[in-house]
Amino acid sequence: MNEPTIDRATFDALAATAGADFARELIDTFLDEAPGMLAELRDALADDDATRFRRAAHSLKSNGNTFGALTLGALAKDLELRGIPFARDAGGAAMTRLADEYARVASALRELRHA
Repeated sequence: MNEPTIDRATFDALAATAGADFARELIDTFLDEAPGMLAELRDALADDDATRFRRAAHSLKSNGNTFGALTLGALAKDLELRGIPFARDAGGAAMTRLADEYARVASALRELRHA
């Protein structure tokens, strides 16, 4: 994967617009809430609930893009638009990629938070 985990121009624009302190608060909120979003996505998949699935994927996409986590946003967008059948294809590879990318994003955001 050649793209950076966090697009610094997007993140820097957020910090400039919202202020560094508020950007750190947003990071904290995202790091607290994103695991629940991922769990909701998995639960909706298990329950075959397309509406909940799309909603959780949309939230992850929007939050990821806000921070410049563009790969995370793109993976979540694929799940949002392509739905449960796509998530089940290839043994759930799309869900695994999303979870792996979230782990990378969380690590990068923790570093940015303390920078």
